[in-house]
Formats: sequence, C-alpha cells, structure tokens
Amino acid sequence: MTTITALSVQERFHYSEPGCAWRLSSALLRHVPFGKQPVRFVCIGTDRSTGDSYGPLTGTALGEQAGFPFPLIGTLEQPLHALNLERTLSAAADEEPVFTVAVDACLGKTAHIGQIILEDRPLMPGRAVGKTLPPVGDVSIKGVVNAALGDGHEALRNTRLHLPFMMSRLTARAILLAWHRHESKAVQNAGYDGHD
Repeated sequence: MTTITALSVQERFHYSEPGCAWRLSSALLRHVPFGKQPVRFVCIGTDRSTGDSYGPLTGTALGEQAGFPFPLIGTLEQPLHALNLERTLSAAADEEPVFTVAVDACLGKTAHIGQIILEDRPLMPGRAVGKTLPPVGDVSIKGVVNAALGDGHEALRNTRLHLPFMMSRLTARAILLAWHRHESKAVQNAGYDGHD
C-alpha cells in the first residue's frame, strides 16, 4: 500500500474540454504503476441514484472492453455501494499488494460540476451524504456531478443522468488510453519496430 502524505497531488479535468481523455490518461500514467505491480479498479456507487451512478457506469464501460486486463469491482449489474462495500472489498482482498484505483461521484462547487479529479490518495466514499466508510484506493478518480448545496442525497437524486454518463465514458476512455499508451511504450522500449 502506498504511503499517504499530508500533501497530495490533485489534477482536475473538465470532461467536455478538447483533449481531456488524453490529458487524463497522461496523469494516470504518472500516478498508476502499470506493469510494475498488480492494479485493480474499484468503481463505487449505485444505479438507484442518477448522480451516484458515475462509478458503476465507468465500471460497466471498462468491463465492456474486450480483453480489459485488470480486475474490476463495481458495475451497473453488480454495483459496489455503502451496503456491500466493506464485505465485497474484504472478500476480494489479495495476499499480494494490489494498487487500487478508486472511482466515485462527488459533490463540489457549482463552478466545478463536470470536473474529473485525480488525486494520489484514497477517496472517502459516502462522505457527501454523511456516511462513514473506510477509505478506498491508492489513487482516486472523483467526478463532480452536482453542487454540494443542502441535502447530499437530494443533490445526487436530482442529477441528470446525462452528466455522469458522459463523464463515465470519458473516464473509461482515458483509463484504456493510459493502458494502451503504457503497452505501446513497453513495445517500443523492447526494440520492436514493426518489421520481421
């Protein structure tokens, strides 16, 4: 497990900005040890709340990719949420250390809605709605789906599905792009030039 320092790196990307998937993939390449240790993706949330569906939508988008090489927990079919989080992660615990990338929706300032935030520290699932759950992840990807004004449950329920859907597709694309860029670099470093 990664040592957590008081100062963490935080990078923000708005899902609608041109080149967002490329820039997010570059950030993931800086923070996720692809090829150096086992990596898994943990996508938190539920399809019963539109705002909280960002995580399982991202997990579903990743799981739909043929040959996705990483363990994946949390999809629309099998969501990972407050009621099963601790039990599911305990059951999935590996003996060897696994670098975990945690994905979840969050609430923030109105001006930040639509941002995807990458941080080199765990996320605290359920905090926006007053739940106390264990921290998850070595690196976290949070999608700001609505403003943190008043009741968090109400804000998540009243989020239009279009936003977490589009953000999840962009996030999944960036994760896949980071993996493919890592693989391409590994092939180049091995000296393969495409000729027999």
